[in-house]
Amino acid sequence: MRLLVVEDDEVLLDGLKVGLQMCGFTVDAVTTVADAQAAVRADTFEAVVLDLMLPDGSGLDVLAAMRRAKDRTPVLLLTAKDEVSDRICGLDAGADDYLGKPFDLDEVAARLRAIIRRGQGRAESRLIWQGAALDPARMTVERGGALTTLSRREFAILQALMENPGTIHSKPSLEQKLYGWQEEVESNTVEVHVHKLRAKLGASFIETVRGVGYRLRTAE
Repeated sequence: MRLLVVEDDEVLLDGLKVGLQMCGFTVDAVTTVADAQAAVRADTFEAVVLDLMLPDGSGLDVLAAMRRAKDRTPVLLLTAKDEVSDRICGLDAGADDYLGKPFDLDEVAARLRAIIRRGQGRAESRLIWQGAALDPARMTVERGGALTTLSRREFAILQALMENPGTIHSKPSLEQKLYGWQEEVESNTVEVHVHKLRAKLGASFIETVRGVGYRLRTAE
């Protein structure tokens, strides 16, 4: 799951990036209203973590511009402005959730998973396909009674495939799930992680559509 984090406190931003990556997210970050608006226009994210008090304006300006553009990307407001009136204002402006500072990182991750899940129209937290159950909270997959912990990038690929099991996912679209802006894309990363997932789930679980990409096989 790819996130945009908008936060101008560098220490807090670094902590969020590291912590959310450990929870399985791919994180891109900006520090201003202008950069945030440019980012959401130019790229696609599963959710946005948005501070309100930014050096060149309010995070609500970013939120308002997104909603005017019919951008339904889930938004979690994460801010020191935590009065009831602030929460009401943010939620009425189109935010999907609101969390005050200081915060617990595990709660941030859980709230993000929840708003992303709701945005996809899912009630069940786990993703289930052909006897495999992916648990986003624990970054594990269970199949045939075997429970396996996944690496961040194995998890990102399998989650993308299981969220849209009938869709063929191109290599570039999967790379976008794996790498943030500042990370160098390795040429064979997708192939390596698909190989590892097949070793854990069965060789036929993920199908290669030659010249196009990957999808989940509908039958063994």
